[in-house]
Amino acid sequence: MKSKVFFSSEITAEKVVELFHAAANDLPGGILPGKVAVKLHSGEPGNQNFLKPEFWQPIVNDVHGTVVECNTAYDGGRNTTEKHRETMEKHGWNKHFTVDIMDAEGPDAELLIPNGKRIKNMLNYGSMLVLSHFKGHPMGGFGGALKQLSIGCASSYGKAYIHGAGEPEKIWTGDHNSFLESMADAAEAVVRHFNGNMVFINVMKNMSVDCDCCSVAEDPCMADIGILASLDPIAM
Repeated sequence: MKSKVFFSSEITAEKVVELFHAAANDLPGGILPGKVAVKLHSGEPGNQNFLKPEFWQPIVNDVHGTVVECNTAYDGGRNTTEKHRETMEKHGWNKHFTVDIMDAEGPDAELLIPNGKRIKNMLNYGSMLVLSHFKGHPMGGFGGALKQLSIGCASSYGKAYIHGAGEPEKIWTGDHNSFLESMADAAEAVVRHFNGNMVFINVMKNMSVDCDCCSVAEDPCMADIGILASLDPIAM
């Protein structure tokens, strides 16, 4: 059976909620079970393109979710828990939501996959809603659902482990194709962990060639397109 992907050219917070329910209709009971982790991008300080808390507020409230993020593996405003919390406060996430920086305290958990890559602990949650701001990325080519699942859900150490394809000391020098395969492996591990209890939403708005992790990012280079929602991150 072909995967369902729902689309709207109207980009509003209300339309995000509508498309979520269209996709979630194929889940048992039409809901995400248990405590819901809402993975999104908190935005590097200085970035002008990330989607703000007010845009995501209706869908996070709809699922009674906890906004989850992880620390970065590069210098900036989010590479330590203290700085990341300051950024979350500055960007208004704490004003609207319960926020969990998942690698604030160690040790990391390991989700097993065939090649044994490490990613971050999310064992407190029964399901996940992945809210992705679709845009470019200097290493991944673009940032969407799969990057949110892999790099986005990895601890600071886990990010280095994925980038180096199992050799964290090679975070910026490893083979590029191996990095892409490692990123896909890590994404698969998160999907397996939640056993299908996931919904994915991509918002194609403010699309720059640069990621939201860039403090100095290019302005959007193309027109907004719309919203996608699916239970299948690859089809989306």
